[in-house]
Amino acid sequence: MSIIIADSNDLTRVGLRSILSTQTSISIVGEASDGNELMNQLNSFDVSMVLIDYTSPGFTIDTISEISSFKKEIKFIAITPEQSAQTLVDALRSGIMSYVKKDCDLSEIVNAVLETRKGNKFFCGQILETIQKAQIDVNDLDFDSFTCEAVVLSERENEIIVLISEGYTNNKIAELLFLSNHTITTHRKNIMSKLGVKNTAGIVMYAVKTNLVSPNKFLFAPSS
Repeated sequence: MSIIIADSNDLTRVGLRSILSTQTSISIVGEASDGNELMNQLNSFDVSMVLIDYTSPGFTIDTISEISSFKKEIKFIAITPEQSAQTLVDALRSGIMSYVKKDCDLSEIVNAVLETRKGNKFFCGQILETIQKAQIDVNDLDFDSFTCEAVVLSERENEIIVLISEGYTNNKIAELLFLSNHTITTHRKNIMSKLGVKNTAGIVMYAVKTNLVSPNKFLFAPSS
């Protein structure tokens, strides 16, 4: 398994190389300190995986989607400081397969690489907790459902999307908006049809992506 470590911090790259070099099945073929260097190395080496801190200077989240567009076979593992739920979802949609924090146990970092190699998604406990607090199940996220086409939603539909994202049930939404349960159910079906999503997780993802709901707000959603 050939890997490139992409991070602007020299000490971080040295540390990750030291951790991964203990695994005989892993070959680190390069290190990149910025996006341009990463692109050059990907064109020079046969690479199967990139371990990247896309939040470090010299990289952006667009680096991942740009590479994925012409090298679809490469698997990405993000290793960053703590991020908001919205940033995590954006990263997953951009092409990140697995995600760990920089202060994770060394074993979690190694396991992330080994599991991702097998084609499995891996999230360290801290990352998984952040996503779950946001009421998002990574197994339910439909990353292909959103396109660049305009989605026309009514003011009422946006209002209902916000309430759904905050964790309210259909009954509670009906009570808050002085509408019948049947009306809320109909609105919900129409919303899912317009967004092209299959479940509540898709609605929540849309709300976060379009800033209808701030992560700080729905991290503490009511348990109605």
